[in-house]
Amino acid sequence: MTNALQDKRVVLLGGSSGIGLEVGKLAASQGARVVIASSSAERVQKAVESVGGEAQGQAIDVSDERAVATFFSKLGTFDHLVFTAGDSLHLHDLAATDLEQARHAFELRYWSALGAVKYGRPHIRKGGSIVLTTGIAGRRPRKGWVIAASVCGTIEALTRALAVELAPIRVNAVSPGVVRTNLWQSMTAAERENMFETVGKSLPVGRVGEAHDIAQAYLFLMQEGFSTGQTVVVDGGAVLV
Repeated sequence: MTNALQDKRVVLLGGSSGIGLEVGKLAASQGARVVIASSSAERVQKAVESVGGEAQGQAIDVSDERAVATFFSKLGTFDHLVFTAGDSLHLHDLAATDLEQARHAFELRYWSALGAVKYGRPHIRKGGSIVLTTGIAGRRPRKGWVIAASVCGTIEALTRALAVELAPIRVNAVSPGVVRTNLWQSMTAAERENMFETVGKSLPVGRVGEAHDIAQAYLFLMQEGFSTGQTVVVDGGAVLV
């Protein structure tokens, strides 16, 4: 699989930071031509400069169906679609859950992913793939994770259904555990570091994940040609403890 991404075109929705940006860097390092789409023009430009090579970028609201349709209609053909877009995690007990905020989580993490696949699929070349993003909350929910677990479980089901409907295009998902990214920016710096330390000590690997750890799973799913409908868990062993 060493050169499987050479000259392939990889489209990243949500690739301006965190895991998505690391996927872009890693793909580019293996000869892929990366296209980054995210909501902030400033972050997109910085991401394109960070990825380097032949990287391109465009600012779009991934929750705007018309904008997503227009983006793909003008993009041309490509080989792999990766969806990593997500906002800050808000974890609350059900009684304290803001349902409007919860609906927004589904809008971005589920409906936007579905829209990206709907409008991106017709432009994926033969042998291409789609990689979505879920999380271990769906498999190992904790107190206060009702919405996060619901979204993650939905994405896993979507992955399996799309793999059947869109065959022979392969559709898979990556399920990260706790990773040191900006998804936790709703917490204070002290709260984040305390959580990372506490969670890290509880894991078999002894630490929380970094974005580059998770990015390698996306590269694997793009490059190997036999898996579809699968969710690859990269969590440091969290589902075991």
